[in-house]
Amino acid sequence: MALRRVAIDTYRENVAYLHRECDLYRAEGFQALSKVEVRANGKRILASLNVVDDAAIVGHAQLGLSEDAFASLGVEEGTPVSVSQAEPPPSIPALHRKIAGERLSREDYRAIVQDIAELRYSKIELTAFVVTCELGELDREEIFYLSDAMCRVGRRLDWREHPVVDKHCIGGIPGNRTSMLVVPIVAAHGLLCPKTSSRAITSPSGTADTMEVLAKVEIPFDDLEELVRRHRGCLAWGGTSELSPADDVLIAVERPLSIDSPGQMVASILSKKLAAGSTHLLLDIPVGPHAKVRSMPEARRLRKLFEFVAGRLGLTLDVVITDGSQPVGRGSARCSRPAT
Repeated sequence: MALRRVAIDTYRENVAYLHRECDLYRAEGFQALSKVEVRANGKRILASLNVVDDAAIVGHAQLGLSEDAFASLGVEEGTPVSVSQAEPPPSIPALHRKIAGERLSREDYRAIVQDIAELRYSKIELTAFVVTCELGELDREEIFYLSDAMCRVGRRLDWREHPVVDKHCIGGIPGNRTSMLVVPIVAAHGLLCPKTSSRAITSPSGTADTMEVLAKVEIPFDDLEELVRRHRGCLAWGGTSELSPADDVLIAVERPLSIDSPGQMVASILSKKLAAGSTHLLLDIPVGPHAKVRSMPEARRLRKLFEFVAGRLGLTLDVVITDGSQPVGRGSARCSRPAT
């Protein structure tokens, strides 16, 4: 079949399109939303299948790929491709056990994260995992397993110096863009500060989204390494640099659901920092009536959770709990360090 680029943004999901009257569709017994494997020139991707009836989208002898899938496959339009049924992800039995309420092992989480990073999960399966982790309240060992697995999948930066510092806020406060001030100050004083941020999850704009107004944040791995070595710091989105890639796949599901559970929050933040090569992290937890964390007891529990997982991962962590009762803007925010 001939490859066709379908100009549809599917938001970090590989989607393939076949015409209902296509001979391959009938012969193979494909079903809509099933997983297919697409191969071309020695490359392959997995994609969710959509079936169309309009030849203006894809013809009878064509396979269409969404923007994300087309970029992932990396071949030119018109290239001959082969399509076959995809094998179920190896970690699906572990996902089913988690849905049933079981506690998973370190190996289970490594298998799940590997499949997520390789885009083997459909949006339905990803949603099941995210919601199950939210409702099931992962214990702290499971959060460590998830964080460690997310860090190990993908590329990692090694700066061969010590310390490598970073600062992060869990977010949720309007106007909180202190990272855009802190990072250049820290870098100007000579400390290495490879600041990578995620896109927004439960708010309209995260640090990477805001920084993108001023400068490019989608920086490939090799360019990111060179940039940080030259300038001693950066403010970049971690997705294009392949640092903890499973995190960005999960965020694509968490954002429309407005879910940012404590376990997934800890795994997301710490895995990204370790993958970026950080050895020391300053973490800001704002507390306020409209923040992600609403009370001081909840903030202390989250602080202890971050400290436990960071300790297991070998990351030096200092947590500050700050006043999140008002938007952060022209003024000062009170900072308190609760007793342990």
